[in-house]
Amino acid sequence: MASYDFSNDVLFEIFSRADLKTMKKCRVLSKECKDLTYESTFMRLHSQRISTMVGYLLQCSKNFGYSWRHRLSSNFVSIANSGLEPKLTPKFLSFLPEPVQIVATVNEGLVLCSTRLHGENRFYICKPSTQQWEFIPAPNPRFYRSKISMLVLGSNPLRFKIVGLSDSIDDKHSESDSESDLDTEYSDKEVNHRVVSDENLWHCEIFDSKSWEWKQSEDLKLTYHDFFRKSQGVSACGGLHWLIFNREQDKDIVLSFDGNKEEWTMASLPNSLRRKEYWDQIALVSCEGNLGLVNIDFKTKMVDVWVLNYEHIWIRKHTMNLIKERYLTRFHSFYGADTLLMKDMWSVYFYNFKTQKFDRVTADNQDIDAAYFIQTDFESVQLKPE
Repeated sequence: MASYDFSNDVLFEIFSRADLKTMKKCRVLSKECKDLTYESTFMRLHSQRISTMVGYLLQCSKNFGYSWRHRLSSNFVSIANSGLEPKLTPKFLSFLPEPVQIVATVNEGLVLCSTRLHGENRFYICKPSTQQWEFIPAPNPRFYRSKISMLVLGSNPLRFKIVGLSDSIDDKHSESDSESDLDTEYSDKEVNHRVVSDENLWHCEIFDSKSWEWKQSEDLKLTYHDFFRKSQGVSACGGLHWLIFNREQDKDIVLSFDGNKEEWTMASLPNSLRRKEYWDQIALVSCEGNLGLVNIDFKTKMVDVWVLNYEHIWIRKHTMNLIKERYLTRFHSFYGADTLLMKDMWSVYFYNFKTQKFDRVTADNQDIDAAYFIQTDFESVQLKPE
């Protein structure tokens, strides 16, 4: 069988004309093919040629003194448009029957949303590019799920799972009393509240789109010294992953949920990957389809990017310098192989660390509470099985 050695320019032209599903399959051909399709220049051209949607869904709010249902809005921002500047699309989820809050997304383009009606949460699953949506049955109303994440297990037919975690200590608390991220300092009240129990049980519920129902899974057992760094899990390699900090042992732990086996595993981070000072930033990310970790030195603005390979070894992928950063921003996620998304309260910034170029986007005088990456096509999907 004849073999062909195509140049990157030829592969660039071929892949940029393939539909989104075919292009993603081409990433397994070689490392070079995979790296090429994550470059921001490729993502822009591919989106223009094939008419795909790639960018960030922004959860925004504006405080008018009314209830949250009246002041939340969802906007979409992209740098893969035909113009030179990023494009902001307001009221992106206005096709839904009521105002919603974004709960979780997967980059395949599915968005999980919720709203409160008469004190109870209502959930929607939707694909914004086609404006399709379905109701999700309400989970057990007894628990307040402070951690909800989603992952896709298959595309043909579509199958996704939603994982909800409820802290047994806080299962009777209101939403306003829920646990905050570790990026803020703990209060004595919160710490003392946790120490009264020998272990901290997290109730786990799983929604499977195949059966279209929730089921109770085994409780996740953590200690009262374990704190989630972020509420949202990272979807990568067929699982969901959270970074946990153990205060007693002063170490970071990766908590992983296997989407197929529905099993939990925990693995400590190597000392070389830990942050050196409390104010340094550390976060799990999805990096070119793999589970990655970003460590940012607050003083030097040096950024180390690590990727977990198939042998479960952390490999340093990038070291970059944000010394020319002009804004009081924090790292959020990877847009592509050469571009980061940075975020502050009012703006997001696309930062190409190869060209050191910042593109700033504001949300029409609204606070930006969260940002979610999606990359999807405009083909209809069957969200709910017949």
